[in-house]
Amino acid sequence: MKDRLDIEQTDDLIDYLRSRGLFKKEENCSAVVLRGGVSNKTVLVKGQTRSMVVKQALEKLRVSTDWHADPARIEREAIGLRLLERLAPAGAITPLVFEDASLFLLGMEAVPDPHENWKTVLLRSEIADDAIHQFGALLGRIHFQGTKLNREALRLIRDRRFFKELRIDPYYRFTAGNNPDVAEFYARLISDMKGASLTVVHGDFSPKNILVHQGRLVLLDHEVIHLGDPTFDLGFALTHLISKANHLRSSRKLFLQAAGSFWKSYVGEAGSLAAEKNFESRACRQALACLLARIDGRSPLEYLTPEERVAQKQAALELMQKPPVHINDLIHEFGSRL
Repeated sequence: MKDRLDIEQTDDLIDYLRSRGLFKKEENCSAVVLRGGVSNKTVLVKGQTRSMVVKQALEKLRVSTDWHADPARIEREAIGLRLLERLAPAGAITPLVFEDASLFLLGMEAVPDPHENWKTVLLRSEIADDAIHQFGALLGRIHFQGTKLNREALRLIRDRRFFKELRIDPYYRFTAGNNPDVAEFYARLISDMKGASLTVVHGDFSPKNILVHQGRLVLLDHEVIHLGDPTFDLGFALTHLISKANHLRSSRKLFLQAAGSFWKSYVGEAGSLAAEKNFESRACRQALACLLARIDGRSPLEYLTPEERVAQKQAALELMQKPPVHINDLIHEFGSRL
């Protein structure tokens, strides 16, 4: 069974977990396949004594384009879970339960019920000031505390191979190939990132990877964590707030204000890191790169209408010609073009 375990065959998964002693043989267990992710199979398993989420990395991602990535990245996610527990506030990271590199899977403690995915909440135009503040402060704290890690810890995440496979190539290089007029913009940004090994970078910091439990944000999905340029996380996160401003016209002003509040909260925790030379201007370029990549990259935002895609692409292309150097200016200029 082990050589061919597919965790979406839930009876086999429960047998496997029992064989590892994670659930007792006589214990009643149930399992539910969780949908929505493109890079992993994910199953929630509940027993009488514990609940856990089991993830199994896919070699071919579940998207319309032909996108492959090394499933050995599950080992990087396990490293990320351990590191982030040290960096983030208590309760913001789900503890690791086990890992099995031979099957490209791991298990982590499940977030207690009741909880809800924050992306779902935001798409209902429910924009809580405290949640936005937590979002920015959490990222700022991870980045700032990450600068204090010892060399041994940083060595574990120095390799950027998974970040290249899952972000640089499918988002930036693929988008550049579809938009030759801004290929040089992407090339310069990628080059700048290569020279920046400033701190821990999550690489997937977005509302879809946040669960809200009792008013607290819990961060998930750490498979592209690495030592690198933290402005990528900023651009990636800002893209989701600005894109929702594009999509939800009646709440546009609120989402643009939320983007500004996110940045303010981030700076409050990141401190001197955010004050480094060219940091904010590079974050602006990352946001523009991501805003276009979520239209023309391998993983386009599914909720945008064709008209919204056109508007977002046009705004990004225009601003790439002379990118703003301050986040608040970027938010204002992008919003005025929607």
